[in-house]
Amino acid sequence: MRASSSPMPRLDPAAWWSFRPARNLKPATYRCPLCGYRLHAMTDHMLIAPEGDASRRRHAHAECVAAARRGGRLPSYDEWRKTQPQPASLLARLRRRL
Repeated sequence: MRASSSPMPRLDPAAWWSFRPARNLKPATYRCPLCGYRLHAMTDHMLIAPEGDASRRRHAHAECVAAARRGGRLPSYDEWRKTQPQPASLLARLRRRL
């Protein structure tokens, strides 16, 4: 059970996510959007951004990010691209014209 009565943070819906490791010397505390527990900025953690939008980035525990990635909840850009329909090749488009 969480010690805080504040609502659990939620992730914005996004097709894909960018990730990068983070660590800060600023004495700040964040709330992990994946588990809802506190995260101290001075510990190793991850910055995640929906669809690469750095203005909407969130701080998350590295373990939470790894678990969410294993579960398929945080696909990377490359993983998302593989699921998108591919445009017809030049040869296929030429054949349709004939």
